[in-house]
This record gives sequence, C-alpha cells and structure tokens, in this order.
Amino acid sequence: MMKRMLFPLMAMYVSIMLFSCKKTDLSAKEKPEFDPGSTTGTLKDAADFPIGVGIGYNMFKNNAAYAEVVKREFDNVTFEYQMKHAAIVQNNGTKNYAATDELVNLASAAGLQIYGHTLAWHQNNNGDFLRSFGAAPPPSATDLYAAFNGNFESGTGNSFPGWARLAGDGGAAAYDVETAGNPQGARSFKVTVNTLGSNPWSIQSLGSNWTAVTGRQYQVKLFAKGIGQIKLVNQNTAYAETTINVNNTWAEYTWNYTAGETSPQFKLQFPQTGTFWIDDIRIVEAPAAPPGNAAVAVKVDSVLKDWIQGMVTRYKDKVKAWDVVNEPYTDGTPAIRTGAGTTGGTYYWAQYLGRGYIAKAFNYAKQIDPTAELFLNDYNLESNSAKLDSIIALAAELKAQNAGITGIGTQMHISVNTDHGGIERMFQKLAATGLKVKITELDVRVSSLLGIGFNTLDTTFKYQAAMYKFVVESYMRNIPPAQRYGVTVWNVGDTDSWIVVGPPAVVEYPTLFDKDYKKKPAYAGFMQALKQQ
Repeated sequence: MMKRMLFPLMAMYVSIMLFSCKKTDLSAKEKPEFDPGSTTGTLKDAADFPIGVGIGYNMFKNNAAYAEVVKREFDNVTFEYQMKHAAIVQNNGTKNYAATDELVNLASAAGLQIYGHTLAWHQNNNGDFLRSFGAAPPPSATDLYAAFNGNFESGTGNSFPGWARLAGDGGAAAYDVETAGNPQGARSFKVTVNTLGSNPWSIQSLGSNWTAVTGRQYQVKLFAKGIGQIKLVNQNTAYAETTINVNNTWAEYTWNYTAGETSPQFKLQFPQTGTFWIDDIRIVEAPAAPPGNAAVAVKVDSVLKDWIQGMVTRYKDKVKAWDVVNEPYTDGTPAIRTGAGTTGGTYYWAQYLGRGYIAKAFNYAKQIDPTAELFLNDYNLESNSAKLDSIIALAAELKAQNAGITGIGTQMHISVNTDHGGIERMFQKLAATGLKVKITELDVRVSSLLGIGFNTLDTTFKYQAAMYKFVVESYMRNIPPAQRYGVTVWNVGDTDSWIVVGPPAVVEYPTLFDKDYKKKPAYAGFMQALKQQ
C-alpha cells in the first residue's frame, strides 16, 4: 500500500472549484437512488470473479463484527502489513513468522484465500538490517541532458525538437514516433533504416550540445530495442563513440564516457538496416562507488533471494498469488525508484541492484512456485499515462525474459472526481497485454466534496457509490473474463482505513462499510455493478 501526501485544505477548495466549473463524470443521472433490494446477497456471490479485502491482523483476530463482514462478503484477503519485510525480518536477520502464521491460519480456517502482499517494495522493510551490509551507491546525479528532449516527449506527431534527422551518402531512412509500449512516457523515437549509405554515419540523428568538464567521467544512459547495432557518439572538436548491440526487447544501456571537450554534441548513428527504437536518454556524472560496493550488491541480492524464496516456500500451499514487485516507479514519473534510503523502513533495492532487481524478484518467486500467479503492482495508473505505459512496457520486458509474470495489479486509491476516461483507458491498455488484471487496493475518497456545496453525507455518498459502480462496470466491460483476477477493496470500515488512520489523519469515508460495519450506498453501487443492474 502506498504512502502519499494528502491534499491540504486549499487544494481541496481548488479541486472542488475545478470539479464544479466543468462537465464532470458524475452527472445527476449517475447519482442513483439505491433501493434496499440492491444490497441483498453478498458481494462474493454476486461476482463471477474473486472479490477481496485488505485486512489488519489485530482487527481480524479481535473484532468479531469486522471478521464477520470479511467472512460473509469476500472470497479472499490481502494482509495490510503482516507479509511485508519489516513484519517478519528481525534486526539480526532472523525471521519471526508467528503473527503471520496465525493470520494465515485464521483466514484459511474461515475459508478465505490469501493474496500475498508484498515481496519486493521500497517501504516497510527492516531497513536497519538491510543497511548493515554497507552503504548504497549515491543516487544518480542530475541529468545533464534533461533540457534537450532526451525523453522525446516534446513535439507533436513526428516532430522531435532538439533532434535533426539525416540520411545521406545514398542512404535512406524513415524517422517516426512510437506511442505504444515505451519504457517511459508516451513517445519514443523510431528509426527504420531502409538503405545504408557509403559511411557508417550516413544515417544519423543529431542531438544537442551539452556542457561537460574535460577529463570528467560521465554515464550516458538510454533505452533501446531493435535487431542490430546502434552507435552512440559524443563529438564536437573531439570524437568518442561506443556501439550497443540491441535486441527486440526494450533494455537499458550505459556508456561510460570520459569527456574530451566542454561542449560535445550527442548523436545516434545507425550502421545497419532494420528498425530501431530509442527512449529516455540521460547523461549524468559517473558516481564514485563506496568501497566494497560490489560485495554489498552481492549480499543484497542474496538477501533478496532468501527473503522471497523463504516466503513463497513457507506459504506455497495457502498463497497462490503474489504482488511480487510493488510500486517500482516514482510518483509522477516513469523512473524506477532509487535513493539512499538511510532511515526507517525505506530501502531501495534498485539502488544496489539496478532495475534488474525486478526480474530477479520474479525469477526467485517462480523458481519456488512455477504455478503461482505473479503480479506487478502500482498506483495512479488511471491518472498517469506515462506510468501506465511504463508498467505495461516493463511487464512486456519481463514476459520476454520469461521471468514468470502473469498479471498486473492496479491499486486504484481514487476519489469521487477521478476522471472516468482515464479509468477506461487504463483497463483497455491493461487488457491488451493479455495478462491477468487485478484491482488490488480500491478505495474512493470523498473529502473534495465535503462542506463545499455538498454539505450532507447523503449527497456525497451518492457520488461515491456512483464511482464505485463505474469502476466495477468499467473493469467488467474492458477486461475479458479470462483475464479478470478480481477486485480487492482496501479496508473494511471507514474508521479502519489507512487514509483515516493516517498519518496525517483526515476526514474521509473511503470504504464500503461505515464505522459500525453497516453497508453504505457505496456497497450498493458495487453490488449493482456486479449484478449489472
């Protein structure tokens, strides 16, 4: 489960003003009057795919009303905390499974399936134990090429500001934009070399001059795919090049470059026929690795493998699906999360192992249970198209590597005024992957409506119910039955929600049940969608 800053009061006012000044997704006809009959039966009986809920250890164990709702309404449960690294791994590296075993046994005895959450995440780790192996490499330095459209997002159609495209000496090539399946963002650069010229540089694309310090070491990083060779060049008055051999799967490449001048121009050259794709070019100063860093990385890899395989082995008979990698991308961008992670439970596996930790995690789980459903899970996919496209590209990369991925999870911590179009597009794109699709942590916030023109909970709850209904309808409309791995709502009652509990605590009513575990209009909206009413 992600941890995010909640909007301050002023942001709520701005949000609701925007919401009320334009045509919204929640028109009057979408505020249904819910009849009592719409809540008869149970959610799990109304659905032809699994319906789950996120639960807490103490609440399920000690609160009879809470546990009764879980057992009555849901097919499966996801543990909020009890399967995370910090819940089990002790400061000396030993593992205490007592509470987790107890919750697994309680859930299993109640006839509930268990969805494993989560094997590799940057939060809720025992950071003190992990950091005891040694310091992480420093975070990547500032991207010196950021101003020059190295991610190819600027421009429209086939235009790419900052890039000149050449085909000379008898050579012929087509330059185009790629808008699907990119490792980051909505656009990448596509080059189809039809005829080679008389020189290796006859087909090339000229980027911008960037500022360097002579003699300093830099890393040129980019994503590429195709079949064959691409030359990377830095040249003004001095010349430096390297050749990368790419295949038909997106991969990241790094060129360690020592600057021979102060204003090199970056260039791409294509010395072979075929189609090639380029994306996300970055240039950073080469980091100075701490002493013994290679040995630290080996140890971190060993510990990651031990943790994942220990969990999958222990719960193999009762857990048939896992969030293997949770939230790999940073907020607001499609960059893999990295950082020093110097305090608390924050620990960035990618800082030690690179983006390769993702494939490692899937392979480690697959080695123990090749029949398990293995998911890649992230949030804001309905509102951040760059992150959505990046998750889809990463899933395709994992499939190509035969790493064992079988599904994508979309958390969907949303609000009453989340854009319907974004939800539709997300499900359509996820369905196109052919992988299983699961809504993993659904809740719907209402605070943007409270007290500003909507001064009753009754009206607000109708908007919330309409959103719950729309989400489930969209899921059923866009995800083929064979790919529906289910919908999980996050927390049981309003007072149990991670949003309400905080920190910081906020006035919210995000779940299907109220503080007394009675059904809200949101429950009716969810039920009506399942029954296609």
